[in-house]
Amino acid sequence: MTSTRTGRCAVLLASLLVAGAVLAGCSAPEPVVPPSTAAPSASATPTPAAPALIPDGTAEDNLPFFTEVVTGVWNGPEQVAGRAYVDALAAAGFDRAAMQLTPDLTTVGDPAESIEFSVRWGEECLIGQVGPAIGTPVTVVLPGLPNDQCLIGVTRPIDW
Repeated sequence: MTSTRTGRCAVLLASLLVAGAVLAGCSAPEPVVPPSTAAPSASATPTPAAPALIPDGTAEDNLPFFTEVVTGVWNGPEQVAGRAYVDALAAAGFDRAAMQLTPDLTTVGDPAESIEFSVRWGEECLIGQVGPAIGTPVTVVLPGLPNDQCLIGVTRPIDW
C-alpha cells in the first residue's frame, strides 16, 4: 500500500511540475521600453551637490565638507601626517588659526597610532581622528572647551 501512495505522490508531483513549466512558458514576455531621448523631466531627482564650506553655517553644516577633506588626505600618501590635514583643511577654507593638532610621533619617537586635529567653529569643534589604530577616518562635531580649545592634552604648534 505504501508503494502505491508513493507512486501516486510522484505522479502528482510530476504533473504539478509539468503544469508549472507550461504555465511559465505561456506567460507574456516583459515589455521592452526603448530608452528615452527626451531631456529628463523636472520631477527627476536632482544630483546632490558636492559638500562645500558654508562660512555662515554651523559646525554640523560643515561636517560633510570637513569629512570630505579629511577623507581626501587619508586616501593619499600622507595618512598619518598632521601637517597634511592642517594644510588641506586650510586650503579648503577652514581657519588655520582655529586649528589644533596632536603630534605625529610618540614621546619616544615612534609614529603615533592615531592623531587628532580640530577646527574651532563658534562654540563647537569639528574634530578628526586618523591613524592605523583607528582604521577609517572618524569625524565629529563636539562642544568646544574653555579658552577656545577643542583638544585636551598635548598639541603641537601650527607655525608653518
